[in-house]
Amino acid sequence: MKPYLFSLFFLLGSAAFAQDQIVAELKKEAEVAIPKDAKDTINKVWKTGGTFSVNINQGSLSNWSAGGDEFSFSLNSFFNAFAFYKKDRQAWDNNLDMAFGIVQTTSLGRRKSSDRFDLTSKYGYSLNKKLNLSSLFNLRSQFANGFHYTKTAAGKDTAKLTSKSMMPTYVILSQGLDYKPAGNFSVYVSPVTAKWIIVSDPLIRPIYGVDPARAIRSEFGAFLSANYTAKIGKQFTYKSKLDLFSNYKQNPQNIDVFWTNSLSGKITKHIQFSFNVDMIYDDDTKNVKPGSGPAPQWLQLMGIGFAYPFGYAKNKAAK
Repeated sequence: MKPYLFSLFFLLGSAAFAQDQIVAELKKEAEVAIPKDAKDTINKVWKTGGTFSVNINQGSLSNWSAGGDEFSFSLNSFFNAFAFYKKDRQAWDNNLDMAFGIVQTTSLGRRKSSDRFDLTSKYGYSLNKKLNLSSLFNLRSQFANGFHYTKTAAGKDTAKLTSKSMMPTYVILSQGLDYKPAGNFSVYVSPVTAKWIIVSDPLIRPIYGVDPARAIRSEFGAFLSANYTAKIGKQFTYKSKLDLFSNYKQNPQNIDVFWTNSLSGKITKHIQFSFNVDMIYDDDTKNVKPGSGPAPQWLQLMGIGFAYPFGYAKNKAAK
């Protein structure tokens, strides 16, 4: 072989070997995981999720000398869904709470134990780190007919209709300031709030201070809504919401109150303890006891049952 041919083969072989080495190095580098920089992570503008829970109790007696109902069954369910939007100076919070419960016994029949539909939507524009200029919409009602149960002089049970599906419906629309000094506490204050009480059935309108000849009672006044959440230990969470409304048009000193409280604790992954107390006061709502004046309305529920968080709530619960 001539010298120049040998040199040419040597150069071509060296180039091919070098190329193979470069390809191998590039392949090796491509397989190495690239660490993520927290500063490069883009936060999601939407956070969505919620929780569904249900508590069920059942009992039966047969030839039980201590006495009691032959059969009893109770079910209480709760559903919460939320969608929070945050980008730059804009924020939009949406929250839906729904609850429904029944009690069935041999002696009393079927009765409603809880019933609530509560939707709140609040849009805010940040003035500073703790204060937002906000608009708020709230719709509160219930799903099924409700009755007040009493006994006649002869001891027989009687039922008086006091509410129906979506009757009454309370609607609030307001403009105000939303103060958030901490992540678990906020206070919304509005001096300009419109409120409507909607009752389509004329037979039950007087119970809620609505003119029997009209389906809607309108009010205008000041509104305050405070929300607080606290972690108690590792397993329990306490949530409280307090709404206050003063009607400029009639007896502004008589403040309407809607206050909900819930304490929940995770026993296992999907078994949860819950304790709820709600209080409502509205001097325009008649007392269910004839001859008695306006008084606070109380609802208390406690139970252990199945709970399933989803979306952002599930990820947060897993931490």
